[in-house]
Formats: sequence, C-alpha cells, structure tokens
Amino acid sequence: MTTPETPDTLPQQNGQKATPSLPEKIESLYPSGLPFSKTLLPPPNSEPQPLYLRDVKSFNPWLLLSSAVIMIVGLEFNFPWLGFSAALLSLFLSLQVILPSLRGWVIRYLTPQERQTLLGFLVFIAAIAGLAYYFGFYDRLRIWLNQFKYDEFGSWAEWVGALGQIMIALLAVYIAWAQYVISKDLTLQQNLITQQQTIDTYFQGISDLVLDGEGMLEDWPQERSIAEGRTAAIFSSVDETGKAKILRFLSQSRLLTPLMRDSRLGRPILDGAGGYAEDRPSGVRVINLGVMLAGAKLSGQDLRWTDLSEANMVRADLSHCDLVKANLSRTVLYDGNLKGADLKGTRLFYGSVETASPRSRSAPPDYETGAYTGVVLENCNLEDVQNLSDEQRYYCCAWGGEKTRATIPGGCYGVPNKLGR
Repeated sequence: MTTPETPDTLPQQNGQKATPSLPEKIESLYPSGLPFSKTLLPPPNSEPQPLYLRDVKSFNPWLLLSSAVIMIVGLEFNFPWLGFSAALLSLFLSLQVILPSLRGWVIRYLTPQERQTLLGFLVFIAAIAGLAYYFGFYDRLRIWLNQFKYDEFGSWAEWVGALGQIMIALLAVYIAWAQYVISKDLTLQQNLITQQQTIDTYFQGISDLVLDGEGMLEDWPQERSIAEGRTAAIFSSVDETGKAKILRFLSQSRLLTPLMRDSRLGRPILDGAGGYAEDRPSGVRVINLGVMLAGAKLSGQDLRWTDLSEANMVRADLSHCDLVKANLSRTVLYDGNLKGADLKGTRLFYGSVETASPRSRSAPPDYETGAYTGVVLENCNLEDVQNLSDEQRYYCCAWGGEKTRATIPGGCYGVPNKLGR
C-alpha cells in the first residue's frame, strides 16, 4: 500500500532533505527566544502611582467631606484664609455634582416649550427688578422702612395672622374642589365603562335571541317583541354616544330593515346572494324603532349607513351628525334639528323628486313613484347642512314648509311650496 503524496513527502521520495517550516527556521535562529518579545509585550506595571498623578473626581464623597471639614476647621479656629478657600472649593465641587443632575432633570421632565417659558419667566423677574431699581423703588422702600413705626407691629402681626387663616381656609376650599373634580372625572369614567359593558351585553343578548343554533335568523313574534322591549329600555339608559353605537349595530345587522317573509311561517327569505331579501312595501322588521327616538339627543354622532326609515324622531336633535348614506325615508323629523349635518347621499325619499311626497297617516307608500315615501321635515332646522344635492334641496324646499324653507342654505327661489303652510 503506497502512502499519499503530499508537499512534505515529495522531497523525501526524491532523496532530498525536507525544507524546514517558518517556525522551525525562527526557532533555529533564536534558540533562546525572540529578542524583541519583551519589548513588544511589556509586563503590566503593578507599582501604584503617586498620589499627585492619580485622577481626582469631583464627585468623590471623601473629597467633598474633606473640603467641608477644612472649612469648619477654618471657621472654628478663626483662620479666614483657610475657611474662605475651603468654602470656595466646597462650592465649586458641589456645583460640579449638582449642575449635571439638575440639567438631566430639566431635560427629562421639562419639554423645550416649558424650558423656554421658565427661562422667560426668570428673565421677566430680573427685568422687573432692574426697572424697579431705575424707577427708585428700592430707595422709597428704604425710606419707608426707616420711617416705619415698629411699636405698631403687634397690630400688623394680628392682621397678618388673620390673613394667614383666611389663606388656609381658601387652600382647604381649593383642595376640596380639586377632590370633587377628580371624583367627578373618576365617576364619569366608571359610568362610561359600565355603559359599554351594558351595550356589549345587549349586543350579545339580541344576537342570542334572534339567531338559531346554525346562525340563521329566526325571529318569532314574541322574540321580536322582547327585542324591541330590550332596545327601548337600553335607549333610555345610555347617552347619545351609546345610542349611536346601538343604531349602527342594528343597521349593519339588518335588524332595522324590512325583510321579505314567508307568507305561511313568517320566516325571512334569503335573496340568493348571501343575505336576506329586502321588502320595503310589506316587509317585517326584526326591531321596529317606532317612537324610541322621539326627542333623542344625537348631536355630533356618527350615523353613517344607518337605517332610520319610518322612525318617529319628533324634536330629535341631529345637529352636526354624519348622515352619509343614511336612510331617512318616511322618518318623522317634525320640529327636528339638522343644523350642520352632513347629508351626502342621504336618502330622503324613493322614486322621482317630482312625484315624491312625505309619508301620510292614511295613504300607503308607493316606492315606484315615491308618493308618501319621503321624510317629514316640517318646522325643521336645516341651517348650514353639508353636501346637500339639488334633488335634496328641491324636496326640502317643496315639502318643508315656510319655517324649514327659511333655513335651507342657498334659499328656495323658484321652488314651489307644495306643503302649503
């Protein structure tokens, strides 16, 4: 068996002496070691440095205490030069410790705006002090102090004591007021948390009531009555923000939309597109709002895409509400307030604007021509409404009445008053 040929074995096979490696050459030249190894890697100096060569740190506690002790010795043995020098040294050393910490505190707890305000306040005080000097305030104060009758100081002390008691009473009133404000804020926050929990419970209860085990809508007459009762009860116990949340939930869940029903069992019919078929003329809603929102305060709320059709909202406050794409057909807004509301894409009626008219107590609605499908806007405030289209303006001017026409932006010139009053 032959050994493998390597660069080290080739000279031996050829009868030549193997070439020594680089470490072997260095070891043969310097058998006692490298002469420059000690100069390249000097041993660490273990001897301590003299005291005058050591670094002195100003925040060394022994240095601070030593300067303070020397100052006390100078004061005790009446060595002015020693005490004064030690006092200056203590002052400078303490400032070197205090100033960085103070600077870090200012940077951490004060914003740049607050730092500028603090600096401006200090400069303001200095400016007032300088102006007082040039106006002779300090001279007049010195003259007044020289003429002051100190034998009457007792009565002054009584006045100052009474003033101090008054200030203490005012401070106690301020503390009590601050505690009241904090308690009020905590109560409001707790009420908001409780209201949100109540709304979440309502959402879960309505979902369990109208859905079967397979997630299909199943609302029998008694279940619809219970759902309407729960809705009426919760509307009376939440604020305007809670009402808006509930309306958005019911609208997006299509519980306020009239659905097409089976003529025998009254169950909702699917539309073949993953939802339930809508039937405006004769459909049945899961929850009928009725008069639940009469006089409701909903100012400034988000009511986009909500279905408020056929709701009785007499004297309701919808000022500055976002009513984009909301459905207000056949809604009663008599004496309502829509000031500043956004009506972009809001449905006020069905059919054509020429044939559309407000709802009637006796006549049924015609959703093809728009007769009796419109919203009731008599005596309604429409000041500063936003994104009012031409068709919406025509309908509001034609069927709003004189009081409503006077509040419509742009006026109603050329539009007849079909309401007649």
